[in-house]
Amino acid sequence: MPAPRPEGRLQRLLPAPPNTSPREWLRASVGALLGLFLGGWLCSLAYGPGIALHLLGPLAASAVLMFALHSAPLAQPWPVLGSYLLSCVVGLGMRQGLGAELWVAAAALAISLVLMCLLRCLHPPGGGVAVTAVLADSGLVALGDHLLEPVLLNALILVMAAVLYNRLTGVRYPKGALPRHNLHHTHDLLASERVGVSGQDLDKALEELGEFVDVTRDELERIILATEQHALHRSLGGIGAASVMSRDVQCASPSTTLEQAWKMLSDHHVKTLPVLDEGRLVGIVSLADLVGAAMQRGRFSWRGWFARKPVRLGQVMSREVVSVSRDYPLERLLPLLSEQGLHCLPVLEGDTLVGVVTQTDLIAGLKRHLLKRGAQVSGERVPAL
Repeated sequence: MPAPRPEGRLQRLLPAPPNTSPREWLRASVGALLGLFLGGWLCSLAYGPGIALHLLGPLAASAVLMFALHSAPLAQPWPVLGSYLLSCVVGLGMRQGLGAELWVAAAALAISLVLMCLLRCLHPPGGGVAVTAVLADSGLVALGDHLLEPVLLNALILVMAAVLYNRLTGVRYPKGALPRHNLHHTHDLLASERVGVSGQDLDKALEELGEFVDVTRDELERIILATEQHALHRSLGGIGAASVMSRDVQCASPSTTLEQAWKMLSDHHVKTLPVLDEGRLVGIVSLADLVGAAMQRGRFSWRGWFARKPVRLGQVMSREVVSVSRDYPLERLLPLLSEQGLHCLPVLEGDTLVGVVTQTDLIAGLKRHLLKRGAQVSGERVPAL
């Protein structure tokens, strides 16, 4: 048996490469630079360079978390502010009561850690603040209880810099729970959440793990959903909207009357009509739009009683139309037609309408794909339908 090569041993010892891009590294490094410099500069103006320099260690560690690991629970504003306040109070209290000894600093760190977990403000640099408060030099000791002021000033400036810089560079910070849009206004879960991994599953898994996980529950859910999306894309084999769309599309114009639209929907058993003006898609009309217009028209008014004009689709159509291209992936059609309240997606090639994808088309396409996959697994041939 050949002996393992030294290169192989070295590769096993090295950590896995990060999934972030060099552009993100540069963005985070510039943000950390600006945040640390701004905090140290303003603190030195308010309390002197000596005080500011002695507090830069925990501040630098916080800057790394808030700009490079902005999605982590430990890097959110409350953990930063809460940990600095809590740790500084614990460190000052233990220094005054027990003296500036190494074991006192270690005990302050341990107590701060427990209290940060209890108050949900765990932030590693907070431990550095506790130790700094116990083992402070003469300049910091001279401040006494007022040491809390420059510590909180640093934390507040860094949080404000992180919020501003991250948002200006396209990063959502702080990371809160994303709102869930329920168009039906019921207690039912979204269609995509009724199967697969649910939020309750994540809660139980994290509870069973019983360890610190440096990612928020919502971010973990997003990672799992993105993974499922990539797996679905691989499974569907690149099927696009053109494979499932209806090509013989019934269309209307802005001048089509309400009665004519009703007849088209009834004759062709469809629920939506794309509205074209000189071949260009300008709107879409659904059954709900026509019902609302008909009810509005049915209201009594003396003016309408003597001179009732026909209602045109240009008056009731929805002008903001969600459309897709011919090669739009099938798996990305699923949330559009199942969660966003859309029943029909126009398919465009340039500015030309070439088809529509309805919920029925999508179901039929998925059924055909499942039959094909089942036949591939069993080795049987799928008959032409």
